[in-house]
Amino acid sequence: MHKLFSLSKQNQTGGGKTGHRVSAGELRVQKDLDALELPPSTKIEYPDKDDILNFKIIMTPREGIYKDGTFTFTFQISTEYPHQVPKVHCDTKIFHPNIDTEGHICLNILREGWSPILTLNAVIFGLEFLFLEPNPDDPLNKEAAKLLKSDRYQFEQKAKRVMRGDNYY
Repeated sequence: MHKLFSLSKQNQTGGGKTGHRVSAGELRVQKDLDALELPPSTKIEYPDKDDILNFKIIMTPREGIYKDGTFTFTFQISTEYPHQVPKVHCDTKIFHPNIDTEGHICLNILREGWSPILTLNAVIFGLEFLFLEPNPDDPLNKEAAKLLKSDRYQFEQKAKRVMRGDNYY
């Protein structure tokens, strides 16, 4: 459980001032955050503690090609959530077939596979899975996909160089 905010307090009014009216999206995000089950290798940060619709997820994979790298993802969630897919961006430079050089992410549940029954936990699990099983068959970064298919060892070496901060190209 990840109880961080009290939306009922935000919705209260006092002293003649009008309080923040909580949207259905904020209520659903709060429910998702309360049920969040983050592994020890994943953390959540709130740049603005009063804004649960914008936060960062920091992942440090413990296995696979990206082991011990630290990757930050920015989440921007609409007040129309869950009827509108969350916007997720990778803030960390990475050499990955499903994340391009601009930080856009190719994950089906962040596109046409989104459904209002999905939760933030599902999105985070999907991101974790991308680190374990990069998918060269549905790439955003065609160079990374081609190298992963043709020479996995060279792909791994390049991914590790980029994680160390070496030049991307």
